[in-house]
Amino acid sequence: MAYNKYNKKLVKTVSKNILQILIILIFNNFLAQETSKELPKNTVNDTISKKDTIVLKKESLEDVLQTKADFQRRDFQKKMIYLNKNAQVKYQDMQIDADYISIDEQKSLMYARGKQDSLGRIIEPVITTQAGKKYETTEFQYNTKTRQAIAFNARTEESEGVIVANKTKKYNDSVFAMRRADYTTDDYYIKKKDTAADYFLRANYIKLIKTKNKSSIVSGPIQLYIEQVPTPLIMPFAILPFSSKRAAGILIPSFGERQDVGFFLNGLGYYQPIGEHFDLKILTDIYTKGSFNFRPEMNYIKKYRYSGNFSADIGTAVRGIKGLDDYGKTSTYRIAWRHTQDTKANPFLNFSASVDVVSTKFYNNTLNNNYILNQNVLNTQQNSTVTITKRFLKLPATITGTTSYSQNFATGLSDLRLPQMNVAINQFYLFKSKTGVRSGLLENITVNTGLNLTNFVQTDEGELFKKAMWDKMQTGLKNNIALGTNTTVAKYFTFSLGANIDNALTTKTVNKFYDPIQNKVVTETDKGISGYSTFSSTASIQTTLYGMLKFKKGSAVEAIRHMMTPSIGFTYSPDFGGSGFGYYKNYYDANGALTPYSIFEGGIVGSPSSGMVGALGFNIGNNIEMKVKSKSDSTGVKKVKLFESLNLSGSYNFAAKDHPWSIVTINGQSSFFNNKLSVNTSVSLDPYKIIYLPGQDSGIRTEDFGHFSVQGFNVQMSYPLSSEIFGEKTDYAKKYKSKGEVRNENYYFDDDNYAHFDQAWTLNVNANYAYTKSTASRTPTKLASIGLDGSLKLTPYWNINGSTHYDMVTRELAYTRIGFSRDQRSFTINFNWVPFGQYKVYDFFIGIKANILSDALKYKDRSFTQPNAPF
Repeated sequence: MAYNKYNKKLVKTVSKNILQILIILIFNNFLAQETSKELPKNTVNDTISKKDTIVLKKESLEDVLQTKADFQRRDFQKKMIYLNKNAQVKYQDMQIDADYISIDEQKSLMYARGKQDSLGRIIEPVITTQAGKKYETTEFQYNTKTRQAIAFNARTEESEGVIVANKTKKYNDSVFAMRRADYTTDDYYIKKKDTAADYFLRANYIKLIKTKNKSSIVSGPIQLYIEQVPTPLIMPFAILPFSSKRAAGILIPSFGERQDVGFFLNGLGYYQPIGEHFDLKILTDIYTKGSFNFRPEMNYIKKYRYSGNFSADIGTAVRGIKGLDDYGKTSTYRIAWRHTQDTKANPFLNFSASVDVVSTKFYNNTLNNNYILNQNVLNTQQNSTVTITKRFLKLPATITGTTSYSQNFATGLSDLRLPQMNVAINQFYLFKSKTGVRSGLLENITVNTGLNLTNFVQTDEGELFKKAMWDKMQTGLKNNIALGTNTTVAKYFTFSLGANIDNALTTKTVNKFYDPIQNKVVTETDKGISGYSTFSSTASIQTTLYGMLKFKKGSAVEAIRHMMTPSIGFTYSPDFGGSGFGYYKNYYDANGALTPYSIFEGGIVGSPSSGMVGALGFNIGNNIEMKVKSKSDSTGVKKVKLFESLNLSGSYNFAAKDHPWSIVTINGQSSFFNNKLSVNTSVSLDPYKIIYLPGQDSGIRTEDFGHFSVQGFNVQMSYPLSSEIFGEKTDYAKKYKSKGEVRNENYYFDDDNYAHFDQAWTLNVNANYAYTKSTASRTPTKLASIGLDGSLKLTPYWNINGSTHYDMVTRELAYTRIGFSRDQRSFTINFNWVPFGQYKVYDFFIGIKANILSDALKYKDRSFTQPNAPF
């Protein structure tokens, strides 16, 4: 025992002496370094000669090396440090977290390895953090002297994607070389929801270059893999820039073949950012049979101020073979501009633009399938508007300036308003209230007024902005003053009075006469300022009546509630067609009959009415509801709307010389089946008898009153069907205990391991029937059609959708579209097909969702057949 105590004491004394010696040596070494730094260059050391000077080695570490682990061991002889379990090393801006780390002080090497299972497989990676970026590897090696690193199976996240490489060598903080590397933007794989990416790009060699503001990948031959299956898509090289800033670059086109225009390249172009708020994209479409398109696009945005975009589509469509009858060459254009101002930018001044101008034959000769699939080819009219609105803080007025251009493809004519200005004065009361509460007719008189200035011309495409167009331009100024007041009479009746004054000025009027030589009526235009003023007044009274019909107890129908809103009004206006006003003139036609006409006929400000009006009008509004018993309702009673509205209206003109009764109209709106089926209907009845003479198609409206023949009937029905209507929505989380993992997280599994999911579907049914008859034609016009559009979710990732219309009069299918889409997590598949109608096309597309690859990795196949050609 004494011997053991002596040995322990000896060991303790020796260790204490060694520790003191080490402290002295380190301290002396520190003093020697500090002294050498402080001595000037010309200082001579007389004590020690240069030959005897001891040169100390430079420290291998330039910063403090911090380590920690559950188990640490130092081997002084081999100059090694071993860290096991929850090991961590911090050095400069780098941190390494791993299951095992070794530090070779002699070679200045750090080695880290992830956690292994019993078979030696890495189950937890090494995580290296540097400059705010994380890198996951199975093994990692770093040289503190050269700052070079080698990583195995490194996982590096860059921008929207991740790079996984078998071996990565870091030359410096800016350059990384990778061997057998895969790049993907699959979000499930990046967030480790799946162990395999649904697609990746593989290259044998990749260089990752990082700078202060951006990084980029440069590779040699690179191949696309889908679901780990190699595809024929191999690119000779790839450059992928990762930067928060926009970068210029070439836009890769899609390619294919079309029956009418041959092989093509679509979307070949260049992208160029312009400053902080603009970017420019220039695209071209090239076809081997001679067609081409030039499509510049510009986007701009300034936060909290405005945003917009400009695009154009200018090209030539060539079809057929030159020299043959089917050859055709058509030049087309489309110019579009959208501008939106942020509401917070300026509440008193707003500017907006929605411009879409196309050539007359643009849609009929389009080379772009999107215009067909989006039903733009069915457009009969195109409208463009530019508007600026000015409001005032103290003035009760709003000024609106508008320029509009409306194209009618059926007639080939366009309406241009350049410009149109409207000054609206806010409604005000003519008399002040004496008590603060308005009552009576005088205190409730309101005034609405304003000015409208319009420059208008109707022209065709060839005359646009040419002398012929400016010669036809009309200028008009209109002012309207509307006075109105109301009061309550006998508690239940509302009595209203109103007056309307119109004043108009225009720069052009017409003069008509019959030319016997040409045997036609000639219309001449007189230039000069002319105008008119009209006046009308109204008086009306209305009330609301309620009625309730109750049934016996125990009946399925408990009660029917009827609300009626009758109103009667009288309207008066003088005969402005009289000779005293000068607004109307007469000419003798070919038969010598005196024919009146308005000198403002066809003008921009309209024409004043002719003939005195002293008409008594009526309108009866109805709302009918029914209360029925219902077990599904908590109250035991459910309301059913029979008619949401049912209106009857007409008038009788006491001043009319013939046909004093007007057409009587009935409008109804209702909904059934829990407000799902919507029905709108209208009927027009002529109270006078119409006779048709033998051999004549047109009829004569007699004075025989009381026949009420149907002159118009229209009914529209719509019913939205869905999976929720025909069955209760299943709560899969409660019904099934097991839920799929990883990419099957949208599936639930029963006890037999069968998958279940919400297979939702929608189907909208629309039907329309219209009947029109007039004195101009003996044969009525009938229109009848039914339309279907809907979607079906086959799986959480597959969706089918489509629409069709069937004309029941011609018994033909009209525009029909069928499509499906597949969500592949990181990329999408879309297919659209129009098999019937004038245009028959299909469009197939596969593309990456991530912005960095959306323009580079895509496949688009299109087919287009000429109008009325077999598919």
